[in-house]
Amino acid sequence: MAITVLTNAPLIPWLETWLDETYEVIRLHQADDPATVLAERAGDIRAVVSGAVDAALIEALPGLEIIAIPGVGHDGIDLGAAKHREIRVGNTADVLNDAVAELAIGLMIALARRIPQADVYVREGRWAAEGNYPLTGELTGSTVGIIGLGRIGKEIAARCLAMKMRVIYHGRTRQDHVPYVHYDKLGDMARDANWLVNVAPGGAGTEKLISRPVLEALGPEGCLVNLGRGTTVDEAAMIELLQSGGLGGAALDVFEDEPDVPDLLRTLDNVVLSPHQGSATVKTRRAMGWRVMENLAAHFEGRPLLSSVL
Repeated sequence: MAITVLTNAPLIPWLETWLDETYEVIRLHQADDPATVLAERAGDIRAVVSGAVDAALIEALPGLEIIAIPGVGHDGIDLGAAKHREIRVGNTADVLNDAVAELAIGLMIALARRIPQADVYVREGRWAAEGNYPLTGELTGSTVGIIGLGRIGKEIAARCLAMKMRVIYHGRTRQDHVPYVHYDKLGDMARDANWLVNVAPGGAGTEKLISRPVLEALGPEGCLVNLGRGTTVDEAAMIELLQSGGLGGAALDVFEDEPDVPDLLRTLDNVVLSPHQGSATVKTRRAMGWRVMENLAAHFEGRPLLSSVL
């Protein structure tokens, strides 16, 4: 008999296909009456593939053994409830590092060299009508402060070094085997950096970590790049400082209330916006889907998960 797996939101097409080929899949988000489906099938479900699993859903599934997250972030999972039930939690760590780091550099270059604005300038015929585009900034020789020097942060750091930038970082603990200066206090790092690049995860511990004082320390010449979670930034303070000139610029792939982006952000000329696509490449999303399948197979075969949160 096939193992029963529950999903509660659409997944990437390859993963949907692979799950159907291997498991019995209950797609709760497609059910006319999800409550009835849960009531009738809860005891059969041994795995959930989702980035959002709360305590209520965990409690409703007495046979649940594993939560397989089709991404790296686990702020949507009630880890306390999962740990209490001894439910394993896996994610897709490592396979998306390069894609996210690549976008981080792309956003930095786009903001520094004003690539979106320059593209519009050419398309609107203003180059011929008004002359050369104004001079821009560049990355070479500047200092980048990375918030969250984990797997992705290290990939970003390596690429920044290749761009001839100086790398510093902030984290709860100093890492002994990296060649970058560590800052205990984020505000101090922001003061000493030209760029802040955030890849910290979401959750209560990082909510509004990048506060107004941190943004003010980064200052009118500084730029913020956020590929972590929108909740890690005081979005209202950031917008106000971008408007007033208290913050030089921002390149944002994540927002506080996605997919709704504040109207003011969409009107500012010193901002580059991206629709949460850090890992959104064909190659990486295939790899992420396959990692979900590998984690499920490892669990049901009694092996360690390839990427384990719990």
